[in-house]
Amino acid sequence: MPHRHTSLSVPELIVRKRDGGSLAKEEIAALISGFMDGSVTDYQMSALAMAVYFEGMSFEETVALTLAMRDSGKVLSLTDVTAPKVDKHSTGGVGDKVSICLAPIIASCGVAVPMMSGRGLGHTGGTLDKLEAIPGFRVNLSVKEFRAQLRSIGCALIGQTGDLAPADRRLYALRDVTGTIESIPLITASILSKKLAEGIDGLVLDVKVGRGAFMKSLSAAKELARSLVRVGQLAGKRVSALLTDMSSPIGYAIGNSLETIEAFEVLHDDGPDDLREVTFALGAEMLRIAGLTKSKAEAVRRQQAVLRDGTALRKMQAIVSAQGGDIRIVDEPDRLPVARNRSTVIAQKDGYIRDVDALELGYASMGLGAGRTRAEDPVDPGAGIRLHRRRGDRIKAGQELATLYSSKRSRLEAGAKRVGKCFEIGKRKPEPRDRIIGTIRR
Repeated sequence: MPHRHTSLSVPELIVRKRDGGSLAKEEIAALISGFMDGSVTDYQMSALAMAVYFEGMSFEETVALTLAMRDSGKVLSLTDVTAPKVDKHSTGGVGDKVSICLAPIIASCGVAVPMMSGRGLGHTGGTLDKLEAIPGFRVNLSVKEFRAQLRSIGCALIGQTGDLAPADRRLYALRDVTGTIESIPLITASILSKKLAEGIDGLVLDVKVGRGAFMKSLSAAKELARSLVRVGQLAGKRVSALLTDMSSPIGYAIGNSLETIEAFEVLHDDGPDDLREVTFALGAEMLRIAGLTKSKAEAVRRQQAVLRDGTALRKMQAIVSAQGGDIRIVDEPDRLPVARNRSTVIAQKDGYIRDVDALELGYASMGLGAGRTRAEDPVDPGAGIRLHRRRGDRIKAGQELATLYSSKRSRLEAGAKRVGKCFEIGKRKPEPRDRIIGTIRR
């Protein structure tokens, strides 16, 4: 028999939150427990989420919600992994393939990286979809396999297992259909409940800001970053956040195979400057949190060294091999499947590229088959967009701006029209923009 919370008056708690009151730690724990055993209904939980959306939560309430959601399932103990355990989480953006090159680099520097990632939804891509572009690569490891791989290789790249923070998955599904996604306390609890269940010592958050990000304004991104850092620290972990610019895509590639190829270019000590910059900045923060480096300069040097001597590339080969993927892809990324149907977008006039609209490019890539509108939609690993020019570049009429890839030829024409509108070309060169906007540590 499921445990019934007889003393819990759910309507009373919803009304209290709706009217701006606060909920005690025990009440929040009982609500989540009741939600999981069925004594708190989906419609009651949706009403509570709406009340939180409008009235917010204190840090104490957000910590209580985070821990209750963490404790709704299994909490991993990784005490048998002796290296410092640090993960990184991105709030999602367009062309964000950082995790794929970052994880093996940091694991090569002596940190255990238990990286649990998500799938793409809407205009933002998911690390799991990019990894699954590698033939045979398994993201669904059992907890036992996950642990063993962390011990032997120092890194595992997996999806959220069903028994980690199950309350989050159920609550997220409700928020998704009731217009309550954009709530900072609910986002904080959603991200951290999963991460805290992984058994990590520390976490570095990449909070994206700008047109192609979830958080469009710097003030909202800062508020989310501060909430994540403070709640994570109150939960007893070493947590910091970087604010990074997502007004234009990272690198040149958008789409699953295309982005994985570009991430592997970094592991070959090549790849786009901005992708390397964001990777090194997040990696430096991970090494700092792990207590392995004193300065950012030293941390960047260590990362450059494992790229130069091939250690990070060999680490990726070990990860791909352990997770059942085709190991030849690591050395020859061009083996990855890329769609045969292609279309090129050319510039209509001379000038400088003043802006590239990351959000519209994300939607265009989705329209080509690279993304999904619902969690159960399949994705086409070979679909996407490769940019030939980026913000600040000089361009002449007739030169190529981008190439589009899709398995369905019928999608290319509308895609090309959309992509053409993503480039703003003007007479003056735009001021350069920094990818790294700031760091929040407390």
